Amino acid sequence: MSDDKLRDLRQPAAATVSAPKITFPCDYPIKVVGDAAEDFTASVCQVVLRHDASFDASSIEVVESRNARFQSVRLTLRATGEAQLKALFEELKATGRVHMVV
Repeated sequence: MSDDKLRDLRQPAAATVSAPKITFPCDYPIKVVGDAAEDFTASVCQVVLRHDASFDASSIEVVESRNARFQSVRLTLRATGEAQLKALFEELKATGRVHMVV
């Protein structure tokens, strides 16, 4: 192997890989995890509707944890930009009921 194909392993490789870009508007799936409660899904829907008026709640999937202590609400909304998603995530977390938004 020639010297020009070797690289010094003590030096980090040049990071040329960038995060994938999202083209807006798009359908954007999210999962919201919180403590299990009868009104948790409705609470999540109210917040999502404030950020996406065209949101269709019939597409929601609710999954309970093994011990039924937590619920994850999986949904798809119409994302129009990064600012919308950031505001949505912040409002969901501000409810005090949401542990994680993925």
